[in-house]
Amino acid sequence: MKRWAARTTSLAMVTSALIGAAAVAPSAHAADRPDRGHEASGADRGHAATRAALRALVEKGELPGVAAKVRDGKGSWFGTAGYADTGTGRKRTAADHFRGASITKTFVATVLLQLEAEGRLSLDDTVEAWLPGLVRGNGYDGNKITLRQLLNHTSGIANYTEDPVISHNSAGLGFLEHRYDTYAPEELVAAALKQPPHPAPEKSPLYSNTNFVIAGMVIEKATGRGYAQEATRRIIKPLKLRRTSFPGTAPHLPKPHPVGYSRLHEKAPDAAIVDATEQNMTWLGAAGDVISATDDLNRFQRALIRGELLPKAQMKEMLHEVPDGKFNGYGLGVEFAELSCGVKVVGKSGRANGSLSAMVGTPDGKHQLTFNINGDWLRDGDMYTDVVEAEFCGKYPPSAARYRPRDRPAPFRHHGTGRAGPQGAARVRTSGLLGRIP
Repeated sequence: MKRWAARTTSLAMVTSALIGAAAVAPSAHAADRPDRGHEASGADRGHAATRAALRALVEKGELPGVAAKVRDGKGSWFGTAGYADTGTGRKRTAADHFRGASITKTFVATVLLQLEAEGRLSLDDTVEAWLPGLVRGNGYDGNKITLRQLLNHTSGIANYTEDPVISHNSAGLGFLEHRYDTYAPEELVAAALKQPPHPAPEKSPLYSNTNFVIAGMVIEKATGRGYAQEATRRIIKPLKLRRTSFPGTAPHLPKPHPVGYSRLHEKAPDAAIVDATEQNMTWLGAAGDVISATDDLNRFQRALIRGELLPKAQMKEMLHEVPDGKFNGYGLGVEFAELSCGVKVVGKSGRANGSLSAMVGTPDGKHQLTFNINGDWLRDGDMYTDVVEAEFCGKYPPSAARYRPRDRPAPFRHHGTGRAGPQGAARVRTSGLLGRIP
């Protein structure tokens, strides 16, 4: 179980933040109310530390914007900092759609566990049994890898997003040229198998997007329908998640949505910022293509953890933790962390170009937090984890008292194609992000 008192910039449960201005909204109905520092009143009482942490992401993280939604025993709360579009000054809203990236994994794992509960498969089935010949060669043997090992990252299968060509074209400097490329799942798996297997994965799990691409293929083989169709009919429709969808090859986000600002993983302080909002997400597919909103993801996690989607036996399997030997613990499509105040949380983070997200809650299903940052550079991972610490521990960010919000940021200068924005800032296209580079 990871303890966030020992800080890390790992992108599993701990990704980090990107933002760029102030203006935190105390509630969904008062988004434009003047900021009142750390004062908490009315619906905002109890979330003042969270508001400060959101502001820190923007002010100290020099990132575009963030939106957060909380649901607990007292009701719901929504807060923002920064902007959905720094060129126009448009602010984040509770209705914003964003790319949840690796949060998709929790949906996929839930579907597979439902299929197990129905007797249509077993998590102890091998990959070879369902997808003959798919995982073979270069030290791999699908006969020795179970579906359970896919879901808790103990398969040892390499991560295809570390393939240099896929990384360059989908999330690197080749993104602007290749953002509309379509990838087949088999193509992604083949790229992963060019790399050798990870040794002793049971003792040292390897987070790999390839695991969930394969899991999505198993769902289709078992049901005759794709993972997106199954997740839609089994989860999205019953829970009435009206802002949640799987885009397939469609590159657009439904409106409203923030601009997804990206540095394309360039670490230089002056790296160009591009609008990555539009993107064909087949490069992540079942590993990370979900589109959602803060309230939808809170509702999904609340229903899941409270046992509304899975029988007790499958819920127990999902929440069985496999420590990674470092900072994180993996369940089936979920991750675990222990905060500095001793509170344990379970959930999933997600990262894609232009987007960082987290869906986190307590194991009793009584308290959920989902937040999304419409930017993807991580200068200080502490500021990301500070949001979770603030909400569940009431802990203010270390430097909260020093923040001096600006009335309005200068528009981010991003490069690409699109109409010209204020002050000559090129307005391009966008996308999403979170997880482990997904």
